[in-house]
Amino acid sequence: MKHFFLWLSLIAGAAAWAQGSCASDGQPMPLALTERFISADCAPCWSAPSPSPAAAGALTIDWIVPSARGDEAPLSAAASRDAWLRLETLGRAAPATSFSTRTQVKGDPGGTLRVAHGVALGGYIGASIELKTSGQARQHQTLSAWLVLVETIAAGADGTASERNLVRNVLLSSWSAPEPASTTAPASYRETRPLSIPPGATAARLRVVGWLQDAHGRVLSAAQSVCAPPG
Repeated sequence: MKHFFLWLSLIAGAAAWAQGSCASDGQPMPLALTERFISADCAPCWSAPSPSPAAAGALTIDWIVPSARGDEAPLSAAASRDAWLRLETLGRAAPATSFSTRTQVKGDPGGTLRVAHGVALGGYIGASIELKTSGQARQHQTLSAWLVLVETIAAGADGTASERNLVRNVLLSSWSAPEPASTTAPASYRETRPLSIPPGATAARLRVVGWLQDAHGRVLSAAQSVCAPPG
């Protein structure tokens, strides 16, 4: 039965991607990636106005980092173990309270990044991240592709004074450039997966964001999905 639901989720996701109803198509590329990290121990950090409000043109996401208190931490229900992976990638330690980072998006004319997702079904949501490039622009590079399922929570909802894009699930892929002999041909990289929806998440508020990062930690491109109004 679980595999049946996974299959249905992928079919629903494919239909949505074909329609372009929940995708980054037509959206401007974010100018920066802002990441706000909150310890699961720090309930006041969630409810207080963020010291790093979302800046115009920036893609802003929120990570809740698990603490040593485990399920006893006040924000443990929304904590993500993927936050540890992201902190390790950034070379940062888990916060005692909270902190934020901001990385400029370099912008890469050699490729176009696209993210998309389908409808939630059976506890999963189909999602994809895709890069189309000339090939030459990617020669000798290995990129990390981050596809992140976020729950967009409006300011004043769920006890937060600031709008949040709360990280709910993560897919991390490594994309290697084609062999030098083939770099004159356009290349395409794509990951399509069903992402599980954790308990407590509101499916109607879910969407996906993504970015590409090189071995030096530079963010080359970023994108976020927007759902078209029904009808």
